Parts: sequence; structure tokens; C-alpha cells
Amino acid sequence: MMTRPAFRVYLRSLESDDYKASVRWRNDPKIYESIPQPRRFVSEKTEQAWIEKAIKENELGSCLRLGICLKEKDRLIGLIQLVNIDHRNRSGEVRTLIGEKEYWGQGLIGEARVLLFEYAFLDLGLERIENRVLDTNTSSLRAYEKFGSVREGVLRRAVFKDGKYHDMILFSMLKEEFVEKYMAPEKALGN
Repeated sequence: MMTRPAFRVYLRSLESDDYKASVRWRNDPKIYESIPQPRRFVSEKTEQAWIEKAIKENELGSCLRLGICLKEKDRLIGLIQLVNIDHRNRSGEVRTLIGEKEYWGQGLIGEARVLLFEYAFLDLGLERIENRVLDTNTSSLRAYEKFGSVREGVLRRAVFKDGKYHDMILFSMLKEEFVEKYMAPEKALGN
């Protein structure tokens, strides 16, 4: 197995007080622009309930919602989720968010993806992980292509947002593709 470069992030289970950070992210108009969900205003109480629900769902194994933390400052900077886990077909869907904007564009999401995909493929035994990206989120489109996800197609006019329809771009990665790119001895992260 290859010697992996030192990652700047680690993943951890969500904690009850994580809502204090995530409620800011959910109410940030700049973050809202990049996600497919419709704009809504989230109260601290609503976000706290969502975090508690996510903690319970993690325990049941129906999904995996984790915090992305910066090692250097031991600080929660985002979320990564493996949802719609289908154990029969060995698949799931990944969703990611760096909520602290000063860490955008630094490749931290890619590091978090490697950690989550390694766990999902090698420990959970998944075969395929997909993700969907809003057509206007050009930085995420580039990031998934650089990560090695395969662009499978377009879900045409799948999201109605800000008064108009948007396409969702569907990507996926198979276990063998992940192992070849990120775990083969001659490969290094991002190559």
C-alpha cells in the first residue's frame, strides 16, 4: 500500500453542539447558491434537531453524516455525508460542504472524500458511490472530475431554484476506480 500524504483534515461523528456552526452555514446566502436545495431560513432549534436526528441515523447505519475537521486547529469546517445507502446493491450517495469559506479552494473536500470513500468501499463494502452537482456549481464540477469521479449524465431540469430550472450533473466512482487511483502503490493523492 502507498504512503499517503499527510491529510490536513480528519472526519468525526457529529456532536450535539455542532449545530452552532452548521446553522451559520445553512443560513449563508453564498453557500446556498451552490446547493440544489431550495432556500430556507433555519433556526438554531431546527438545526439542533437535525444534528440530533443525524446522530441517531448514524447509530442505525441508515446513513453516515460526519464532520470535516481541520487537524491544525481541531476545528469543524464542514460536513460530509453518505446517504441513500443501499446495502443490497452496495451503493450510496455522497454530499459535501465546506461551510467555513476561508477554506474553500484548498483541496480539503478532496481529502475528506478520500477518507470517506476509503471507509465506504473497504469497511462498508460498497461498490459504487454517486454524487449530484448543480450545473451552476462550476467549482464542484471541476473538483469531482479532478477527484476521478466519472460523469455519468445529466438529470435535465431536475431542480427548480431561484425562479428557473437547473440541471443536475450525475457523477459516480466505483470501488476499483478508487483503489486504482488512491490506493495503488505507485499512485499518490490527486495524481
